[in-house]
Amino acid sequence: MPQIPPAAPRADIALPASFGAALWRGARCRCPRCGEAPLFRKWLKPHDRCPACALDISGQRADDFPAYVSIFVTGHLLAPVLIILASDFALSSMAILAIILPLAVIFMLVTLQPAKGGVIALQWWHGMHGFRRERLPEPQDELQ
Repeated sequence: MPQIPPAAPRADIALPASFGAALWRGARCRCPRCGEAPLFRKWLKPHDRCPACALDISGQRADDFPAYVSIFVTGHLLAPVLIILASDFALSSMAILAIILPLAVIFMLVTLQPAKGGVIALQWWHGMHGFRRERLPEPQDELQ
């Protein structure tokens, strides 16, 4: 199978203006640099290179941090539900577990990919793990 050369970086890439914009792109599972191409080729497997802007994503090291973020978000979303179920309804412990455990699994699965995209965007923004730190040019002061 012949090797396909990587696409050349484009000059018209719309870099994000702030860390929040880059993080939002990553959480939407889009490339944090251009925001156009999908970040993942499989559920949690990122592309080696962005198909649109040729950003090398292969060096990312998200490791366990996305799982910690998902656990944190899931716990904070389900804590009020658990408190309401335990205090306002006369449910047995088994009934509460039958409600909470499937919800926890669903929330974890739903939040894991956006959390990984956000971690990759964080690494790209700060130039970590082989990413090159890229920013929009600073506007020049008109008084100078």
